[in-house]
Amino acid sequence: MRPSRPSNLWHGTCAVLPCAAQEDPMTLTLRRAKASDASAIAEQFSDPDVYGGTLQLPFPSEEIWAQRLAGNNPPAPGSNELVLAAVVDGQPVGLAGLHPVGAAVRRRHVMSLGITVARSHQGQGVGDALMTALLDYADRWAQILRIELTVFHDNQRAIRLYERHGFAPEGRFKAYALRAGEYTDVLAMARLHPKPPRIDG
Repeated sequence: MRPSRPSNLWHGTCAVLPCAAQEDPMTLTLRRAKASDASAIAEQFSDPDVYGGTLQLPFPSEEIWAQRLAGNNPPAPGSNELVLAAVVDGQPVGLAGLHPVGAAVRRRHVMSLGITVARSHQGQGVGDALMTALLDYADRWAQILRIELTVFHDNQRAIRLYERHGFAPEGRFKAYALRAGEYTDVLAMARLHPKPPRIDG
């Protein structure tokens, strides 16, 4: 499932998208993540199949997630950071965000991307919908030229998702992170704006 460009998403509203599950269609809503999502997100990150693919630790804290999400609502003036929640039946089932890579002025055109989807909704188009919305925001509204991410080298499902959305591998970091008792490699991937904005007229 690939949604159309949700041009109203960035004005405090939601994008409501039909999402074809394996048997029954579901309605997927994309909106800014908020502090009240913390409980559902902490539960999502308590699943080893979810946190094992990230740099998060087991036994996530609902309070810490509430603080993180409250810090982005409202965003700081002038900030182009965005964290989206994918919601089905009122329950967040996915989370994705674009985050600054640092304070250096000469890196302001770059953001890092992170994304997770609850195991119960993997393979149903949720990741595609989140990626499509974030990249639309990055390309058409937020003045972002380059997006970076890291992914565990053996996470083939995630790598395929990123490649479908224009990301390419740029290198491999050895023993990058401890995962289940082993130091594991990650791939560094990035995407450049496919058609940087022109000057109108």
